[in-house]
Amino acid sequence: MSPDVPDWQETTVGAVASVSRGASPRPIASVRWFDVKSDVRWVRIADVNRSDGRTLRATTQAISADGIVRSRYLKPGTLIMSIAATVGIPVITGVPTCIHDGFVALENLQVDKRFLLYLLKASEQKLREAGQSGSQINVNSDIVRELTIHIPPDRREQDRIASMLWDVDELIASLELLIAKKQAIKQGMMQQLLTGRTRLPGFDDEWSDTKLGQVLRFQVGFPFSSRFFSSTPVGPRLVRNRDLRAGDAKIYFAGWASAEYALSAGDILVGMDGDFEPVTWHEPGALLNQRVGRLRLSERVSGPFLSYALIAPLKALENATGATTVKHLSHRDLEGLSMGLPGRDEQDAIAIALADVDAEIDMLRVRLRKTHTLKTGMMQQLLTGRTRLPVAGAS
Repeated sequence: MSPDVPDWQETTVGAVASVSRGASPRPIASVRWFDVKSDVRWVRIADVNRSDGRTLRATTQAISADGIVRSRYLKPGTLIMSIAATVGIPVITGVPTCIHDGFVALENLQVDKRFLLYLLKASEQKLREAGQSGSQINVNSDIVRELTIHIPPDRREQDRIASMLWDVDELIASLELLIAKKQAIKQGMMQQLLTGRTRLPGFDDEWSDTKLGQVLRFQVGFPFSSRFFSSTPVGPRLVRNRDLRAGDAKIYFAGWASAEYALSAGDILVGMDGDFEPVTWHEPGALLNQRVGRLRLSERVSGPFLSYALIAPLKALENATGATTVKHLSHRDLEGLSMGLPGRDEQDAIAIALADVDAEIDMLRVRLRKTHTLKTGMMQQLLTGRTRLPVAGAS
């Protein structure tokens, strides 16, 4: 791609950085090369993927003195990038590290380090396309050196661009942390409120140990004929097991179906194969397909309450199935479950309290998605010079 403004320079990574490949002590599996007491960390691609995408502060392994001699040692603050298997993932080291031959180090930089980090992130697809075909995508040091990039000559502009993108990444990280905290709060609330260990104000009646078959019926979906399936909207949608997590059904049914299997908004569905997590369905007019069950509830039980209360016991049923066995749920399994049930008013109050936390989490997730979209747009504009940032003191 040509620079979008005349004063940006076309250059290569090798012209602005020394590119050196890592080294691996052999045989790599030998315990000789690793030492849990060492301050020098051994970098693997999994460690980079677990980082925040900017600074690598932790790894699962530390390398021994013998291993350091046979690898490539790097000081904290070194820009590195993966060149094997998962190609083109850059990060800046935050601790002393050694890299193996699946990474390159970019040192002696003639460009802002963080700016180059983001340029490399934006160049991942170009590097992957340059990788040799085979069982894995790999690039060598020369391909990295010859990678064409465009940079503003003023280091202050490079720094401004990098700082703006870094700030957006900080916002993303803070939102992810806040979501994780809210999820932990919700988990604690569920453990307390759904067991009666903590009661909401105004409720003190005894809970009754109830078999679910006394308060609900588990309706199993119908085996609709696949010859009437269509990917175009020719009839009601068909909810299959695979659609539950997505919350949306992609297949339409062009045949006749009994109203008995028509879904309503607010119905609680449970997949009967694999994942037994309850899902509240929000789209009316769909049809209940085989291997998906719907809870038909009596007035004694609140649907929203049960959608939370069933998560733990259904997960226990799922985990009780052997790992090598296909997990199946029957109506007898679910209707045979017993749990403590408060009165209907308390069920509703508990569901509202938990739903309020879910609403907060959903709003944060929406904000997180929007921030990711904002960052993508900023990278497309700022890393090409299509949008310029004023630099203090520039003429």
